[in-house]
Amino acid sequence: MNWRAATLLACLAGLSTAVQAEVRLHGLFGEHMVLQREAPIPVWGWAAPGETVRLQFRGQSQTVQADAEGRWRVRLKPEAAGGPHTLRVSGSRSAKALVLADVLVGEVWLCSGQSNMEWALRDSLDGPAEAAAARDDGIRHFKVAHRAALQPQDDIAPAAWQPATAAHAAEFSAVAYHFAKRLRRELGVPVGLLNVSWGGTQIEAWMSPAALKTLADIAPLLEAPLPSSERDFVAQQEARMLRRVKAWQGTGPAGAAEAETWANPDLDDRAWSSLHAPGIWETQGLENLDGKIWYRKTLQLSPAQAAAPEAVLHLAQVDDCDETFVNGQPVGGQCGWDRPRGYRLPAGLLRAGANVIAVRVTDQGMGGGIHGTPEQLRLHLGVREGVQDLTLAGSWQARVESLLDKTEPGPNELPSLLFNGMLHPVQGFGLRGMLWYQGESNVARAAQYERLLPAFISDLRARWGQGDFPFHLVQIAAESPAALNTLSGSAWAELREAQTQALRLPHTGLVVTSDVADDGNLHPRNKQVVGERLAGLALQQSGKRKTWQAQGPVYRSMKRRGRELELRFDHAGTGLLSTGAALQGFTIADASGQFQPAQARIVGQTVRVHHDAIQHPVAVRFGWVDNPQHNNLFNRAGLPAVPFRTDRWPRLTEQAHYVF
Repeated sequence: MNWRAATLLACLAGLSTAVQAEVRLHGLFGEHMVLQREAPIPVWGWAAPGETVRLQFRGQSQTVQADAEGRWRVRLKPEAAGGPHTLRVSGSRSAKALVLADVLVGEVWLCSGQSNMEWALRDSLDGPAEAAAARDDGIRHFKVAHRAALQPQDDIAPAAWQPATAAHAAEFSAVAYHFAKRLRRELGVPVGLLNVSWGGTQIEAWMSPAALKTLADIAPLLEAPLPSSERDFVAQQEARMLRRVKAWQGTGPAGAAEAETWANPDLDDRAWSSLHAPGIWETQGLENLDGKIWYRKTLQLSPAQAAAPEAVLHLAQVDDCDETFVNGQPVGGQCGWDRPRGYRLPAGLLRAGANVIAVRVTDQGMGGGIHGTPEQLRLHLGVREGVQDLTLAGSWQARVESLLDKTEPGPNELPSLLFNGMLHPVQGFGLRGMLWYQGESNVARAAQYERLLPAFISDLRARWGQGDFPFHLVQIAAESPAALNTLSGSAWAELREAQTQALRLPHTGLVVTSDVADDGNLHPRNKQVVGERLAGLALQQSGKRKTWQAQGPVYRSMKRRGRELELRFDHAGTGLLSTGAALQGFTIADASGQFQPAQARIVGQTVRVHHDAIQHPVAVRFGWVDNPQHNNLFNRAGLPAVPFRTDRWPRLTEQAHYVF
């Protein structure tokens, strides 16, 4: 065969392939989906370049020509709620039409954030029974697969819209399910839930580069080009992590050979760096480090303590895996970032004098280290008179053994990875609004979050092109019990305040969760109240329930009355009330800035606050602690007051900034 014939055959083969190319839809469009009612309906996909694509839906028929890259998009006319209907898509060069059955038209909400949004119904309070009883085919849920991408993606991994039946509801986002259930009850129309969430993620990962560049303290970080391929990422990440480790401990990772001796109780670790436990190491100079780090702590025991017959080593939780040694002997190890560690020590292992605990921690992604609460980190010496448990909370000697070999980025390792991989691909799908439950991973940078969140909201609204669509967020809970609260400041309170500041944007709402906390459980199990309160906000802002009270009391102003400070609130409704004999959660300070627990009382539509020893009060705080579960100020609709402060004194997180 001569070259001309070969060339002709190749051209014909290419033409044949183009002719056989089939029209296809974006991965969001499938059977059982829900489309947004009473608004133009965007539908898009791919076909052969120049191919004519025809869409038919509820009597509508539209055609569009695919562009030079094979992309096509149409906007169907608005439709009223209802269904099931059929969407038919055909191409002039495609052998087979796409026919999507059981398509509903109703309310569509984008549900995004980290683990509290992702938290499945089966794991929530009464979730298994709720899922087993699910019978509502009018609620549909779509879960976008986790994807951290270096470049903006156009499509998503194949998935399916699932109806809220016993076969599927257990895997729904619990918050989103209860939100949809109440909307269905009040509106009687189908509800679609687009679940785009990933536990443990930071807001910077969800934001577009354009949004981040609007922030003066982040824009300089984006001046250097980010890696555009996995190979570039691996090279840049390895260099970045080596620099970070050297800055932290003076040398690079030691390696497995040297680390073989690190469980030895006679090892001299005085030159090691230190980490505070409990606490994630990302907040202690090792941002985004995944790999192996050893912790060592030396305890001095008396003969009576060493003779404890039932000693148990409690290591709180370890993210992700631990190998634990006492005096050089292995005593336990397991994986699971949220599993409490408790290892019974054999008789004779402890000794009078110095005892060394060594823990090799392996982190496989996102946060790493020994975490939990201080009382979970202890050496239990049994129940005997005169012998008490020894706390292990505080400083541990620490050293990096090795870094995790990576072939692709984790979600928090670079900015915009989740915007690229999960939000950008669904951008433009018709929505009523968005629910956002995120912030726990940004507590250390709470002051900066005050600027990040509004930029995030504004950018998404601009990208969707639907105006200022409703955006409702959930105030974060806490990761420590209320017994550990102090009045010396709280980064958790600062993050909640940053969330509150987003309410300055139009059509935003806030759900307070202080009254449904689980005493330090970062993932409160009562998702029903959260979902229903979000639905109340959505219904009120839609104008469907104008007379409803959907927001708890929000601080408005303060006036001094002698030694008392009088506080006024918006959203007080028909009046304020306390769920206890006395109001709790209020603190007061004079110009010294030293806050004291305050006496507070409701007077009409106001709250008056004082402290017997403070003659000239100037500032009040409410719920300004890590865990504000004892707050008991509500309006008569049963909605809790939003935590606040009246001062503008410097915050703990004022100087903390995003790095990668």
